[in-house]
Amino acid sequence: MFLRSIRLKPISGSMPNYYPFTIPAIRNLKELSFHSDVTFFCGENGSGKSTLLEAIAFQCGFHTAGGSRHNRYEVHASNSDLGEHLQLSWLPRAQDGFFFRAESFYQFASHIDETDEDEYKSYGGKSLHQQSHGESFLSLFANRLNGKAIYLLDEPEAALSPQRQLALLRVIYDLTKEGGAQFIIATHSPILLGYPGASIRLFEEGEIVETEYENTEHYSLTKYFLQNRERLLAELFKEEE
Repeated sequence: MFLRSIRLKPISGSMPNYYPFTIPAIRNLKELSFHSDVTFFCGENGSGKSTLLEAIAFQCGFHTAGGSRHNRYEVHASNSDLGEHLQLSWLPRAQDGFFFRAESFYQFASHIDETDEDEYKSYGGKSLHQQSHGESFLSLFANRLNGKAIYLLDEPEAALSPQRQLALLRVIYDLTKEGGAQFIIATHSPILLGYPGASIRLFEEGEIVETEYENTEHYSLTKYFLQNRERLLAELFKEEE
């Protein structure tokens, strides 16, 4: 492990009253420690998980639209207001890493097309734009992520089939067990959240709390749907009287 904890730097005066400091979980953040090689951020949309992951990426020196310390390209709104107020504690500091962001992956792939001089060896030997969405995601995970480093993944399941989500779990396993990597992943996927031994941090009701896999709504709702599909859908589509 590399990253041990994060906290908000002291802010003189009152807490800023603008986004993202208006997100309850961010506003109430004091210190968050890491004790596992794989940590998941989960919670509803707007709960702050991707915002916090982006701020960590900013402090790591990664491009906040996706990439490493060496990727520099222009993307609208790729700055991080929160990142400037975040303090990271390392032991030791990671010398390498990567930030994957599903929502700006197209711009990252275009940047690689414009700058790659190594015949895409770090991305499976083919332009990311010349693969399907899911294939390009998995090509990046399987080829670009390697060695001792910190990897920040924001909704990596966005273009992955269930089978390929399992393939990503294998990539994570190999890198943490053999390469000494650390992962922090923001996700909605009940498949990814099932990674054994992972720390799950739930963003809920203005707090960030550690929870068990079976206590997440991602698990319980998916389980209920699979076991009670007809009943749930009948209730969902019931005509109002």
